[in-house]
Amino acid sequence: MTNPKEPEKTAKPSADSIAQSASKAAKKGPPPVHLWNPPFCGDLDMRIARDGTWFYLGTPIGRKPLVKLFSSIIRKDGDDYFLVTPVEKVGITVEDAPFVAIDFDVTNSGPDQTLTFTTQVEDVVTAGPDNPIRVERDPETGEPSPYILVRANLEALIDRKSFYRLVDLGTHEEVEGKSWFGVRSGGQFFPIIPSEELD
Repeated sequence: MTNPKEPEKTAKPSADSIAQSASKAAKKGPPPVHLWNPPFCGDLDMRIARDGTWFYLGTPIGRKPLVKLFSSIIRKDGDDYFLVTPVEKVGITVEDAPFVAIDFDVTNSGPDQTLTFTTQVEDVVTAGPDNPIRVERDPETGEPSPYILVRANLEALIDRKSFYRLVDLGTHEEVEGKSWFGVRSGGQFFPIIPSEELD
């Protein structure tokens, strides 16, 4: 006996339906989410925690290939995050940044130094003019939160151990007439903290 099934078009989007649409689109290379303009289908109970863990319906998503698939179709419009496929667009919650940079490699040194980061979903990105590093400071505690741009206004929070390694590579340079402590990569200097605050 078969159960009558609601037509797919009227069904509320689920993680499964999003994954199926994303899988089809991903077969042709990186999904061009910036080109897609599907209808907004509501919010999905999906959350990316500050440590990069993905949750669906309150439960961590344990399948890494599924997380990688979802991470390939994230888009940020304004201040809001969405999963976008050719046929649907759903809102998700991002506690801080959609990615976490968990490690980096250093090539060369001095002015030619290059820093290449790897995220928790295995995106690889080299810091430089197109992928800048920026640091936000908590106005009350001064605690730094460092980020690197991964793609199309989507950032990765640089994890604590990687940030400590970055600090070990830091140098002092002048930016707009003021001395800053920061790091170099891809021919660019990225300021982290004013030099005077390190005394």
